[in-house]
Amino acid sequence: MIPSRGTVIIRQSTLTDAAQFRELRLEALQNNPTAFSADYQINASQPMTYWEGRLEKDENGIILFAEYANQIIGMTGIRRGESPKTKHSAGIWGVYVCPEWRGLHVAEALIASCIHWAKALQVDIVKLGVATNNTSAVRCYERCGFTTYGTEPRGILYEGKYYDEYLMSRDLNSTQEK
Repeated sequence: MIPSRGTVIIRQSTLTDAAQFRELRLEALQNNPTAFSADYQINASQPMTYWEGRLEKDENGIILFAEYANQIIGMTGIRRGESPKTKHSAGIWGVYVCPEWRGLHVAEALIASCIHWAKALQVDIVKLGVATNNTSAVRCYERCGFTTYGTEPRGILYEGKYYDEYLMSRDLNSTQEK
């Protein structure tokens, strides 16, 4: 529930979400190009089958949407390692909330759903990367229990300028998580 707007549902994606997923992902890549490693032009040129393929069932990852009044207003994905040596770890990617919904804790609800999914699969640690200049996202992840464990220098190159990324993690086996 978002106090001033009504009920926002966090749910797993389905194949029928492909058109809205494409629209929201392209909005994210166009409006915040330094926040994502994916490229707008490459993604914009993909056929609808590409977007449908990204939403197909996968035991090692999911895409989650925040939905209000049948409109997708936010999204993220989480994927765990596939090898027996990496299944203990998962990475959150593609966190985006429409500008008019920011500041209402929609991103935190998406992250909480990712953590819930990871715990159900006995994942021990969840990681993510965030541009160092994206202070509102950094604060959001800190509120969600993530801490910075390093910095990736020049993680993103956009229009001739480099952007560093903080590498953040949350230990799901700490005493706080029990």
